[in-house]
Parts: sequence; C-alpha cells; structure tokens
Amino acid sequence: MLSFLRIRAVVNGKDIYPLPDSSPVIITVLQNNPKVVITDGYHFTKPVELVYHHLNTYYFKVICVIDDFQLLAGSLLLITLYLMGSYTGILGLKLSAFFPIIYFLFFYYVNRKEFIQITPV
Repeated sequence: MLSFLRIRAVVNGKDIYPLPDSSPVIITVLQNNPKVVITDGYHFTKPVELVYHHLNTYYFKVICVIDDFQLLAGSLLLITLYLMGSYTGILGLKLSAFFPIIYFLFFYYVNRKEFIQITPV
C-alpha cells in the first residue's frame, strides 16, 4: 500500500522530505536529538528521537500494515466473490464480497496509529 501513498518524513516538525517507494533517502541533520515523524497526511507515526552518541547513521524502514500483496489478494477475493455471487444469484456471496473492503477500511480509518510504522533495520 506504500506504493499508493505519498509518504513523507518530517524532521523536528519543520523539515519535510518525500520518501520514494523503494529507494533510500539520506537526511542530513545538523543538531543532536532530532525527532522524526513519518506521515502520509492522514496517518502518522509516533515521534522517534535519534540520539547520536556513537552512531552517526541510523537506518529505518517504513512499513504499512496493509502491504501490496494483501491489497492485491483482497481485490482478487472481492472480485471473485462478487462474480460468483452474480453468477449463482446467492446474496450471501455478494455481501461477503464486501468483507475485504471493510477489513481495509478498518485499518485505514479506525486503526490509524498503527497503519504506518517505522522500524530500525
């Protein structure tokens, strides 16, 4: 799902860096103890405070709760169940086709704080 979102890193609440889908980004910080937040405009991570005692470089990976494979599998499940329901005329199959949408919307809107996560590599 990260390939569909415009993910940005916010450093100290003022410097904004766009994060491309699959290429690393180098962010130069001039002061100690910067706070980094990852956001797409609606979701955001908890601020991560970086402390430079011995390491001058930190590596992070931004992940999403719904990855691209889950999005593809949910879409295929939705299409399959709906087509089967349309072909057979069974209302239960048509209604169950909406479960992937409800699942994705639950994580997108209700579980906002865990939708985007930043993890050390």
